Amino acid sequence: MKREIHNAMFCRSTWSKIRGLMFSTKKTLVFAYKHDTMVPLHMLFVFFPIEAIYLDSKKKVLEKGYLLPFGFYHPKHKARYVVEIPKKTKIKKGDELIFSAQ
Repeated sequence: MKREIHNAMFCRSTWSKIRGLMFSTKKTLVFAYKHDTMVPLHMLFVFFPIEAIYLDSKKKVLEKGYLLPFGFYHPKHKARYVVEIPKKTKIKKGDELIFSAQ
């Protein structure tokens, strides 16, 4: 099933990927990588829960996790894109995501 993610901010630079949502307000971030990459996440200094969605090069969902403030997530798959959404979604493994950027 195709699902659209609205108002996503793309993080392509190393600094924006390191910073992520630390000390930030709630917003949706998309981390884009040139190659499939193992991307563990931390929630240090992020004060709200998020859903992390790992996508392949065709933007299909490989896996997703729910992270609490100051938690960690270690993925099972390498991903081309990682989406951080500050709410729970109905997105499932195998769904294809379409982004509308800010």
